Amino acid sequence: MNEFKNFINGQWVATGKTFENRNPVDNSLIGPVHEAGRGEVDAAVQAAKAALKGPWAGLKVDQRVDLLHAVADGINNRFDDFLAAEIADTGKPHVLASHVDIPRGAANFKVFADLIRNVPNETFGMNTPDNGHALNYAVRAPRGVIGVVCPWNLPLLLMTWKVGPALACGNTVVVKPSEDTPATATLLGEVMNQVGVPAGVYNVVHGFGPDSAGQFLTEHPLVDGITFTGETSTGEAIMRAAAKGVRPVSFELGGKNAGIVFADADFDKAVAGIARAAFENTGQVCLGTERVYVQRPIFERFVAALKQRAESFKMGQPLEPGVNFGPLISMTHKKKVLSYYEKAKAEGAVTVTGGGVPAMPGALSAGAWVQPTIWTGLPESSAIIREEIFGPCCHITPFDTEEEVIRLANATPYGLASSVWTQDLSVAHRMGAALEVGICWINSWFLRDLRTSFGGAKQSGIGREGGVHSLEFYTELRNVCVKL
Repeated sequence: MNEFKNFINGQWVATGKTFENRNPVDNSLIGPVHEAGRGEVDAAVQAAKAALKGPWAGLKVDQRVDLLHAVADGINNRFDDFLAAEIADTGKPHVLASHVDIPRGAANFKVFADLIRNVPNETFGMNTPDNGHALNYAVRAPRGVIGVVCPWNLPLLLMTWKVGPALACGNTVVVKPSEDTPATATLLGEVMNQVGVPAGVYNVVHGFGPDSAGQFLTEHPLVDGITFTGETSTGEAIMRAAAKGVRPVSFELGGKNAGIVFADADFDKAVAGIARAAFENTGQVCLGTERVYVQRPIFERFVAALKQRAESFKMGQPLEPGVNFGPLISMTHKKKVLSYYEKAKAEGAVTVTGGGVPAMPGALSAGAWVQPTIWTGLPESSAIIREEIFGPCCHITPFDTEEEVIRLANATPYGLASSVWTQDLSVAHRMGAALEVGICWINSWFLRDLRTSFGGAKQSGIGREGGVHSLEFYTELRNVCVKL
């Protein structure tokens, strides 16, 4: 068993209150997690605030960049440790965690470190009323202490996606990982100490949301900004907390993303892309596809082909060769997803495949397993089409015209992502402009250039991260005006 303590000011801090961390593959106990109370959260924030004026503040940009490169190298040097921790927490297959979660988690530090080394700032010359001249130039200053509240679906990747740019810009952080996935954020504390990141720069507090570490962190008056990825309802609660003190927030929230397949699409690539978007990581991807719209001439053929894909996944132990489909994150989430499976049946959906719990052998039968599921036949008013399920499932609806599918795709309070599959360049560009989302993929899905903007529209988020856009949240832009 492992034990997960809080990491505060470079030290490991135990508390008198713990909760269990369980492996979703078989519901076995991984180890106890020490829940941070208000006192521990305050100590972490105070340490982060003090570090802003300590050795961290005295580092030149190149020195800070070198340290963050060392952090990335430290993760890669302990690749197997991070991989084992991530797999145990999430149950995801080895092939996914080893190719996405850990490499991208490490790379985020280098990407943003290199960005801050090379980012330009604006300069303007101006004439003054006395016929003189003045020079204006911009200075980027760290925002301060950043509260980082992380999700459980891509724990290391999405945590470092925030911590990387925050530290690159000279901030300090207090991380509250999901209670379901405490391991890699905790393990990163060891790397921070090993490579010489000053104490207090990176802190981790464990716990839940209301009346626990999440609430104590987001309400703390010395936290200067809050970044969060997760459910829209939780984002609303954090936004209320951040309103006191008028502190800025950066949110990536829920989604009910549409995948749109036109009749002229490369059929095999569209099927493969939608299958990945709907079922990868057991459907637990914010950018995943739960609504699929297929042009009527290829609708029946597409449904049959996607069914074949869904039924081809191999479930089992994460390290077993060929396994490419894991459990849901927890028994609690399994109950939620299955409630939607039952709701679909009650509403009269045609279950093309799945819709229940697979028969798993031995100890795996106690895990958080559900079947990949495809439905057709429901109206757009159905909860299955309106609400984010966050499981390995999708509903497929036929459409006839471009105008119709734009209306259907945009008829949602969310606006995170979409994918469009067509070989008509004009259609592709029109769809990219018409869909009310933060990112629209054409003939691809989850293809990310980390220099580009990332975030959601409508109830899917506030702000943009990625590339120079991250600097807009993690720094305060100051203007210096010099009268010459």
